[in-house]
Amino acid sequence: MKNQLTLLFVLISTSFVWSQNSCSKFYPFSEGVTSQITTYNKKGDVAAIVNYKVTNVSSNGSAETATMFSTIEDHKGERIAETTYDVTCRDNVVSIDFKSMMNPQIFEQFGEMKYDISGTNIDLPNDLSVGQSLPDADMKMKIDMGGINMNMNVAMKDRNVVGKESVTTPAGTFECFVITYTSEVKMGMNQTGTAKQWIAEGVGMVKQEDYNNKGKVMSSSLLTSFSK
Repeated sequence: MKNQLTLLFVLISTSFVWSQNSCSKFYPFSEGVTSQITTYNKKGDVAAIVNYKVTNVSSNGSAETATMFSTIEDHKGERIAETTYDVTCRDNVVSIDFKSMMNPQIFEQFGEMKYDISGTNIDLPNDLSVGQSLPDADMKMKIDMGGINMNMNVAMKDRNVVGKESVTTPAGTFECFVITYTSEVKMGMNQTGTAKQWIAEGVGMVKQEDYNNKGKVMSSSLLTSFSK
């Protein structure tokens, strides 16, 4: 369970990496764009590496949709999960599929069990400004385990743009908006904390810190490579 929750937060923390085109200021889409986010535990050791690639971009009227393929590797570089999800850009807002908040190993674990999944996508508009509030996002999953039902809820709440800062990572130095939110995972047990993201124009998320309910850093993530 602990490892599954860790991977859930890895995916939540790293569902935001792209390049730039005319659709979106922060998270546009170009086929072949690759990026890498490295996540560290509270001791500063590598916990996971997430590699992203935009595999397809299509248009439907005023909307553009990018298909994103990501792989998750452990600290030894061994692949432990992979997932594909869509991201849509419409009316100057990028909307990331709420399924990106789910650890793909969860689906493998449940196999052919019946389940229902619903949620609200992660939205980010072009017109970010300090003091702005952003919409909540969530993912709800109900699993039928042969007469026993299990519920899983993942949520990002109270999203706010709180400032602008310059951030240096192994991939470069970026001018960023800073976004904070409350994270919640409910799956037999409840795990609540807060997070801070640094978002750069034309790149996406370049840094994130995740805190427990006492404000202590429990994990961090950095953009370690980016290629258009």
